[in-house]
Amino acid sequence: MYNSYDSYDSGMAAGAIIAIVLVAVIIGLIPVIFYLINLQNTLKAVRPENQKMPPGQVWLMFIPLFNIVWNFIMVQRIAESIKAEYDSRQLPCKEEKPAYSIGLAMCICNCCGWIPFLGFLASLGGLVLWIVYWVKTAEYKRDLQSLQATSPM
Repeated sequence: MYNSYDSYDSGMAAGAIIAIVLVAVIIGLIPVIFYLINLQNTLKAVRPENQKMPPGQVWLMFIPLFNIVWNFIMVQRIAESIKAEYDSRQLPCKEEKPAYSIGLAMCICNCCGWIPFLGFLASLGGLVLWIVYWVKTAEYKRDLQSLQATSPM
């Protein structure tokens, strides 16, 4: 015998699952947004003539599949931008390609995350490297911002 309450209950369950998934996606996007704001502000701390990409292009990371390739390009251009800024100010830089090796390792681990069995470990490594890259770029951003505050453009 068909009971109308059964369809109501299954509809409520489906709605609850959708709501939980949406909340999880929104919570997951919050750190990504702050990460991209950090990268954008790092590029903004570099004078326009030394920027190898416009700061707003970091938001291209929200384009699915394209972001896999763009992440490699972005890490390269951010490193080149930071290095160009230090060079133009005739200041020593801690690294030949600032934050590049960590960023490249992060990109590679994230790509390896799709490999069966090994992917879980690669994804964990990618997450750790993502945090390290974020901290590293934030350090360069603070350094460049302090240079802007102490020296004329």
